[in-house]
Amino acid sequence: MVTITDKAKSKIDHLMQDAGMDTSYFLRVSVQGGGCSGLSYNLDFDNEEKKGDQFFEDKGIRMALDMKSFLYLAGTELDFTDGLNGKGFNFHNPNATRTCGCGESFSV
Repeated sequence: MVTITDKAKSKIDHLMQDAGMDTSYFLRVSVQGGGCSGLSYNLDFDNEEKKGDQFFEDKGIRMALDMKSFLYLAGTELDFTDGLNGKGFNFHNPNATRTCGCGESFSV
């Protein structure tokens, strides 16, 4: 399961509202090959379920993960930072053994 902090929930709600998305949309969280450390995080909005999707809900945010991504992201917390050191979504992934300096890629 992936969990979401209050700051991440607020930002996701704001982005969905600004884009005029209705309740049929959900957050798709995935892992793709690439990046400095070998695997990269990906966030997107979607309204079409795919075969093998695993669905979770935290703080009213519905999320879909494909099975491969679920294996890499189980136990991960999604946060949002808007401080002086950078702005954006951050993944706190207990499965990552190494991350790159920018935090956008990892390895296990």
